[in-house]
Amino acid sequence: MRRKKRTGLKIFFGILAFLFVIVCVIGVVGYFNVVVPILKIKSKADILVASGKTLREVFKKNDIDLVKKEVAKIQSQYQDFANESKLIYWATSIPQVKDYKNAVEAGDYLLKATTVSIDAIYPYADLIGLKKGQTNFLEKSAEDRLQTAVATLEKVLVKVDDIAGYITEAEKRIDSIDPDRYPEKIGGRNVRSEIVNAKEGFRGIVALFVDAKPIVKNLPKILGANGKEKTYLIIFQNEKEARATGGFLTAYAIFKIKDGRMAIERSSDIYNLDASIEPNHPSAPEKIRTYHINVPKFWIRDSNISPDFVESMKLFNSLYEKSRDRVAYDGVFAMDSKILVDMLTIYGDIEAGGVRFSAKQDTRCDCPQVIYQLFDLVGRPVGYIKENRKGILGVLMYELFQKALKSSPSRYWGVMFQAMFLNLQEKHILLNFNDPVIQQSVEKMNFGGLISQVQNIDYLHVNNVNFAGAKSDLFVSENIISTTSFEGNVINREVKVEYKNPYPQSDCSLLRSSLCLNAPRRTWIRIYVPKGSKLIGFTGSQMKVQTYDELGKTVFEGFTVVPTQGRTEIDVKYSLPSTLSKSNYSLMIQKQPGKDKQQLSVTIDTKKVYSGNFLIDKTVK
Repeated sequence: MRRKKRTGLKIFFGILAFLFVIVCVIGVVGYFNVVVPILKIKSKADILVASGKTLREVFKKNDIDLVKKEVAKIQSQYQDFANESKLIYWATSIPQVKDYKNAVEAGDYLLKATTVSIDAIYPYADLIGLKKGQTNFLEKSAEDRLQTAVATLEKVLVKVDDIAGYITEAEKRIDSIDPDRYPEKIGGRNVRSEIVNAKEGFRGIVALFVDAKPIVKNLPKILGANGKEKTYLIIFQNEKEARATGGFLTAYAIFKIKDGRMAIERSSDIYNLDASIEPNHPSAPEKIRTYHINVPKFWIRDSNISPDFVESMKLFNSLYEKSRDRVAYDGVFAMDSKILVDMLTIYGDIEAGGVRFSAKQDTRCDCPQVIYQLFDLVGRPVGYIKENRKGILGVLMYELFQKALKSSPSRYWGVMFQAMFLNLQEKHILLNFNDPVIQQSVEKMNFGGLISQVQNIDYLHVNNVNFAGAKSDLFVSENIISTTSFEGNVINREVKVEYKNPYPQSDCSLLRSSLCLNAPRRTWIRIYVPKGSKLIGFTGSQMKVQTYDELGKTVFEGFTVVPTQGRTEIDVKYSLPSTLSKSNYSLMIQKQPGKDKQQLSVTIDTKKVYSGNFLIDKTVK
């Protein structure tokens, strides 16, 4: 018995010893194949992070030689990092390791795109002020600078296809990374949301270099290169009096550009344009007669009644073609007052038409001085005729363009480009071109103000039109609250819109020549949802609720008045068509152009998935 017991113990300890050896072997193998590579990768990554911070500072100097040198250094460091990363690629059967491999490869393609971009610009950097010690560009006039930039563009853009190709390869790899594979948080770090944000940020790069490629490649053509003059209609939308595509059409200008030389042919009040088509004004559409006050005719200034900018431009042109002042144009740039404020913020105060304009806050309206000054010039009733009262907008914009071109490229041009790109994303600038190739690219970039025709997902667009005449959108804030709930196979939706105006009413007396900025806002509301949705209830409308189909959507329409120093709310409940299901549910919410005081809250199946500023179109799951 003792012998058997000793034999059993020997076998037991033998097995333990064997297991210990196995664990040690696994530990050693794991250490050298996992721990050591990860430590080496982290070491290389730390070097890259430090170099990335340095590169960011170098970019601010706009010295192409410094940028080229720093990028070459990073490329070498990145190659070391990528080589160390290959040591763990044996584990790509693990999804997270596969994601890591794709991310590393995507980074390599982005560096290649960066290098090609710099190499394309480098031979011409001195011409556009990106070489230290070169002053010939800085000494040029504003017109000569733009002309030089246009001539240089054609030479640089030959590499756009190569750059787009590298970015497309990077996009394939980034797209394969699934944020849902990762926990929402590790410690205090929001891991999943960081991955989502990184992917969304990368989409911006793709949009700029791939989706916008037709625009980029046609920039010389757009700017009238090779002696082929282009004519553009600039429309100013006053977003402080909200209309479907952004704001009340208040003024317009005709710009001509040839080989980069810009000239303003005409800058005028929209009322003058309306007067030029007398007596050919048709009767106002039914919606204007219903919600506006004493407007029996269809005026150009009221033509942007469709939330789809392309459709509104068709209505605009149906009236514009009757005008004695009509000028054929190649494209339309519609912009609101935020562009003026941003440019004045970047370049400082400016004088136009004998008036000084500034972005500084004005206590008379709790808004930038340029806004109050323009309202005072064009909106205050006086006992005499103001000649071309709103033409000042075109003069101001032209002076701002001239100041931008005269400014230091290294100090201002990058900031200006970022600001304008952001305004395009936030729909403070809308584009429409006659050239179908360029227009297609504009629409793909979501710069055309279209109602999106998304398929197989939920959709929401809230459109508010101010038919009061006062500029109360300067004071009114809006909060959109979207809720999705699931009941079996039925998807129910609720959309609340809260309107608040905490400011007192203006003195709107014509006799006292008062400046009428704030008054009760007469609000025509349209809620665009997936076609086939069924209305359950609509509360808060002061007129009969309408339901119809338009622009590929079902529309729920109502009307309310937002009082000064008060609030109001609408609440719309509806069910989605059976073609949409709970599985893989997602919701696209399109922002109305011109809005900058909107908040958005989105809840799906009792979980709040977004809450914050509503500045750009959003898709949430």
